[in-house]
Amino acid sequence: MEVDIDLSKQLIEEDPRLTSRCLAEQLGCSHTTVEKHLHELRKSWKYGIWIPHDLSPQQLQQRVDTCMELITSHRNYEWLKTLITGDEKWVLYVNYTRKRQWLKAGEVVVATPKNDLYPKKIMLTVWWGVKGIIHWELLPAGCTITADLYCQQLNRVAAKLQGKQDRIYFLHENARPHIAKSTRKKLLKLGWITIPHPPYSPDLAPTDYHLFHSLANYLREKKFNDETDIKIEIDTFFNQKSKDFYERGILSLPERWQQVIDTDGAYIGQS
Repeated sequence: MEVDIDLSKQLIEEDPRLTSRCLAEQLGCSHTTVEKHLHELRKSWKYGIWIPHDLSPQQLQQRVDTCMELITSHRNYEWLKTLITGDEKWVLYVNYTRKRQWLKAGEVVVATPKNDLYPKKIMLTVWWGVKGIIHWELLPAGCTITADLYCQQLNRVAAKLQGKQDRIYFLHENARPHIAKSTRKKLLKLGWITIPHPPYSPDLAPTDYHLFHSLANYLREKKFNDETDIKIEIDTFFNQKSKDFYERGILSLPERWQQVIDTDGAYIGQS
């Protein structure tokens, strides 16, 4: 049975998530016929992309406004070379992931241990710029980031930067400890210029979209016995990265700001 081409196109455009069986029911034909038709249209069945947050119209506009402000206020991007940024990330002791395997008939798949429901983990905090890592530390077990602790960490970062650069532009996300009154006072005292960052925007935070993304790939399939093992691997990762890697993560910001403006606030990679 032939497929109603116009109706099939209309159904797919209205809801791209319709399965071939659902389409077959609405078109009055078999799902194999629908699959053949979709193949001829060069359609492929893919998973949707996870996004950090379902942005409201106001949040989309806020992303656009912030990016426009950054582009118009800082057209000379030389200041990015003095930008310091950082964030926190949980590091798992066991980083196994289940993967597909090519097997011959009768071959047994390689088993992958199932992750614990509450995996053992430790929190990494890191600050960096175009020249590389400035400071990083692992928090003691059971310790969480508070405004007081964050201010203490900023003091340690400032000590590492002392005498190395006069002016510091600072970018961090809008987690509560980052925007607390005591943190704002600390940044004012340090004389750092805080760069605006819209809420729910990890795609505009170099630590998220660049540094931690690469670190996650590096740690994949690794298992650690203790904190010392984790420290060694993280230190190895940071040290083996070239200066170009760190520069690329920071200097890509203007391009990303423009992309957000061009797509009316959508996440990078979305339209």
